[in-house]
Amino acid sequence: IDAWWPMVEAGAEAIVMTASGCGSMVKDYGHLLRHDTMYADKAARISALTRDLSEIMPAFEAQLQEKLRGKITHRVAYHPPCTLQHGQQIRGKVEGVLRAIGVDVQLCGDSHLCCGSAGTYSVTQPELSYQLRDNKLEKLHATKPQTIVSANIGCLTHLQSGTDTPVQHWIEL
Repeated sequence: IDAWWPMVEAGAEAIVMTASGCGSMVKDYGHLLRHDTMYADKAARISALTRDLSEIMPAFEAQLQEKLRGKITHRVAYHPPCTLQHGQQIRGKVEGVLRAIGVDVQLCGDSHLCCGSAGTYSVTQPELSYQLRDNKLEKLHATKPQTIVSANIGCLTHLQSGTDTPVQHWIEL
């Protein structure tokens, strides 16, 4: 909050998050610090300004289409992180941006389920975490992707640990 505050005072319109887990947490600052006499108001303002990258990018679809349409020709499987679809209640935006520029983006059959990363869950419950990862990868691979994309660093690293298929952040496309 202290690091962002000078930029907020200078008129920042948004704090844009590229990692959905971080965005989910920062969007909750206002609630978590609502009783803190020093930070309640600032935390609420920071939360109100915080946007996931997928909330910003649709405004640029026309420019993206002009520059990128037809340049990404391979099939992509998208894994929507729990922190994006359940935590932030953001669904369909990443796929919409990718489809708008002509990407063949596929969701797997259980796209609403966790990949098993879940923050420290993969450390505290490794056996179950890897089973969830393997189940998710099986479903993702069923879409026959050349690349798997997601919106959270935890999901990216966890999924990549179980496959040779490249796994990257969707904006890297």
